[in-house]
Amino acid sequence: MEADILANQLKERKINPTAMRLLVLDQLIKSDVAMSLVDLETLLDSADRVTIYRTLKKFEEKKLVHTIEDGTGSIKYAICESNCKCNTAFTHAHFHCTQCEQTFCLRNIHLPDIKLPKNFQAEQSSFILKGICDHCSVK
Repeated sequence: MEADILANQLKERKINPTAMRLLVLDQLIKSDVAMSLVDLETLLDSADRVTIYRTLKKFEEKKLVHTIEDGTGSIKYAICESNCKCNTAFTHAHFHCTQCEQTFCLRNIHLPDIKLPKNFQAEQSSFILKGICDHCSVK
């Protein structure tokens, strides 16, 4: 994606568009799957792991990405939709392929609003489906 467009996306979220932030954002936007820190570190081989991590945390803080704990022990990051409420509660489901180990946002599968008992306060929610993705099922 063009650097100017990426920079504008960052500026809209009040994020300073550094070279590393532009690279990480570009990789996340290009990806069809959620990416881990290790995934990004592999793709951006000249980048420092700590800098990538700090970039992801800044993106999460500014609600540009949301995190997914898919049971692999590695947190995955995916671009938020413009109306995303992911940092307060997931609004959509995720799918983890048990063969290729990729995790996908299922943006068309919305989670119901759950009424909690009195004095219960949810801090996080997730809905992970596990199975075989369309790419692996045709092999």
